[in-house]
Amino acid sequence: MASSTKYIFVTGGVTSSLGKGIVASSLATLLQARGYSVTIQKFDPYINIDPGTLNPYEHGECYVTDDGAETDLDLGHYERFLNRPTSQANNVTTGRIYQHVIDKERRGDYLGKTVQVVPHITDEIKRRMQLLGASGEYEIIITEIGGTVGDIEALPYIESVRQLRWELGKSCVSIHLTLVPFLNATGELKTKPTQHSVKMLQESGVQPDILVCRSEYELGDEIKRKLALFCNVTPDAVIESLDAKTIYEVPQLLLAQNMDEVVLQKLGLPIIGKPDMTRWSEFLTRLESPSTEVEIGLIGKYVELKDSYKSISEALIHAGAENKSKVVVRWIHSEDLTTENAHATLEGLHGVLVAPGFGARGFEGKIEAVRIARETGIPFLGICFGMQAAVIEYARNVLGLHNANSSEVDIHTTEPVIDLMEEQKKVTHKGGTMRLGSCDCRLNEGSLSRSLYGRAEISERHRHRFEFNNAYLEALEAAGMRAAGINPETGLVEIIEIPSHPWFVGVQFHPEYKSTVANPHPLFVAFVAASLTHKQL
Repeated sequence: MASSTKYIFVTGGVTSSLGKGIVASSLATLLQARGYSVTIQKFDPYINIDPGTLNPYEHGECYVTDDGAETDLDLGHYERFLNRPTSQANNVTTGRIYQHVIDKERRGDYLGKTVQVVPHITDEIKRRMQLLGASGEYEIIITEIGGTVGDIEALPYIESVRQLRWELGKSCVSIHLTLVPFLNATGELKTKPTQHSVKMLQESGVQPDILVCRSEYELGDEIKRKLALFCNVTPDAVIESLDAKTIYEVPQLLLAQNMDEVVLQKLGLPIIGKPDMTRWSEFLTRLESPSTEVEIGLIGKYVELKDSYKSISEALIHAGAENKSKVVVRWIHSEDLTTENAHATLEGLHGVLVAPGFGARGFEGKIEAVRIARETGIPFLGICFGMQAAVIEYARNVLGLHNANSSEVDIHTTEPVIDLMEEQKKVTHKGGTMRLGSCDCRLNEGSLSRSLYGRAEISERHRHRFEFNNAYLEALEAAGMRAAGINPETGLVEIIEIPSHPWFVGVQFHPEYKSTVANPHPLFVAFVAASLTHKQL
């Protein structure tokens, strides 16, 4: 392993959803702005091999990397903040750990030995924790441990952190994120939950070096001193994390408390000058001081849990800032849309985005949203299943194929304009078997997409089993729909456009996965710009 690599471990206590991923991403942003090479990895305690088979209501968005890993949505935050791609190695689950150890046991690697959580499971966790460091590419690896201290499933990870801190010494720093709640009844901030959380961590043999305290109100020096005294940390290592207007403010809030300097000091790394946050500050200025506003309808089947579309909503924020506009998202459940109410429901929108989402539930509502956008000239962006809905709507209402459908929605359809990919027809296992990760796409000369990307060849990330059925391509193009992007190896249609429409684009891939603060995705930027233009009509 690369002995020069430094490791930062981020754990959480008291309650979940405190924002470990945002704190890790924000700290990494500050360290990167100082010139350090940083990456972040997430260790999830659930037994699923990956979140690919999890319902979005259970886990939120499933984020896909370039190399085709189906991962936790926090990896999206890592990429958006750092503007660097992650990979299969950046997300590890208990399922993957146990699968590897059991495979070794079956091969006879542990012949004669009793396979146990300690040392065999913890050894594999430690190996994975140091895997990225072994490449020599990174100076600092931040490791986020999912869940909270005290969870049964998290115990092997905490034990692994304890062992690594002992083995690597001053090359490790432990950050514990916890909650300091405010009780209205007494008008006080209470430190006991944090004290108990730290005590539980200490009982597992891990002493945090830094406390990050989520709170609605400023802690004040007295509470910081109290937490430092009772939790065995230095006073400058008690960092408050107040509720922010946007997650993109958090790096600046941590910078104001010198968190990056505290971390570097504890790691024994040089502190030279201040991090260069010029570009980040410029983004924040555009984000927080928009000159206009635009309303975009996001039509999906999981809108009750907005984390199901996390990358899309963040890509819209990036694109809005690029256009100096605030993007107001109107969340519309596709199950609620019908032929009778679709026009009224979408009234006043400046843009329509039909989101991904497998299965028949709510699909006809997506079709109606596409129809209204197409017929009324509202800028339209369809992503994955949204693109497929656009093809089906056009085939039904323009081409006259009234039975047009996807064989995913109706296996007996007589007009499968969207059909199962040929290589998927023999697939029986659901996990990790879709078309996943980055694939090339050639953009046709004269297409809108070619002008937006500014080049002929692109690479985008995919997650699907069904595709545009090329048997219908000639008829659809004759009726006015264009295939604007084609996979050069397979001939699959990746992008469709309607040139007669003011702005109508459907993509089989997921452009939202590649939108970052530093590089907003061109499709989203152009979509928001078109929506602003539509607003003026």
